[in-house]
Amino acid sequence: MPDNSDYFDFEEEERDFDEDDFEARIWNLFVLINPGDEELALQQFNRWREALLESGEGIDEDADWLPPMMAAIAWQSGFEVERSDADALMSAVNELSARWNLQIDWGGDLDDEDFAAEVDAPMLMATAHDRLREHNYALWSVDTGNGTLAGWMALNRDDDAMLALCSLLGVEVRPGSDPF
Repeated sequence: MPDNSDYFDFEEEERDFDEDDFEARIWNLFVLINPGDEELALQQFNRWREALLESGEGIDEDADWLPPMMAAIAWQSGFEVERSDADALMSAVNELSARWNLQIDWGGDLDDEDFAAEVDAPMLMATAHDRLREHNYALWSVDTGNGTLAGWMALNRDDDAMLALCSLLGVEVRPGSDPF
């Protein structure tokens, strides 16, 4: 079993982002949502770049960069599901959580009619956020502008860095406990 203790060192590090380098900011976002896995971050970053270039977009702030990013990280580091699809949300978050050997206690199962009648996907996202915080992870809700539920995970020690970086990138995020 590899020693993953490096990403459990909770001393706060000052993270600097070059406000003038769009590509570096995007790279830093990939690093934040792939804690301890720079190889996966690099693969996703390259998929993102290729998708932007194939669509004829430039790699700059004026590009419609978020949809290709969500596609590049889908079911590995992030998700985007229909707002009404609680089952897809649970599956996506379970998949993301499994990267760190975590299981979410959802408080019930959608096969249970009583439980399914009382919850919806935004409520389940809030539950997942709370359960992940117990293990030092954060579930972030991302405003994709298309009415879906979208998000990614990061270490909760990087909360301030996530907020600062997303602000620089012009993408609105908030804790998964308060999804868009």
